[in-house]
Amino acid sequence: MSEFANVTVVKAANIYFDGKVTSRTVKFTDGTRKSLGIMMTGDYEFNTSEKELMEIMAGEVEIQLAGQETWQTIKGGESFEVAANSSFKIKVNTVTDYCCSYG
Repeated sequence: MSEFANVTVVKAANIYFDGKVTSRTVKFTDGTRKSLGIMMTGDYEFNTSEKELMEIMAGEVEIQLAGQETWQTIKGGESFEVAANSSFKIKVNTVTDYCCSYG
């Protein structure tokens, strides 16, 4: 899906890590929400309160989910899931465009 129809976009940006990771929240009529964002190169760690599906639209990252020893490479067109009340480390190797779905 390359676009979303009939949505509300929250104007205020979500800004993390001194502006190196930013996103906008998109709300759907069924109550679900997603965020669309950009990650600049660097190493980051995120905590989750709800389940997340991270779709990498373009770019390349390496991720390490909580409790795992190994790192996985995720490229544009691929995705990964993170459990609720968890965390993940992410190494952004190239500027990365992403879509995160919650719940």
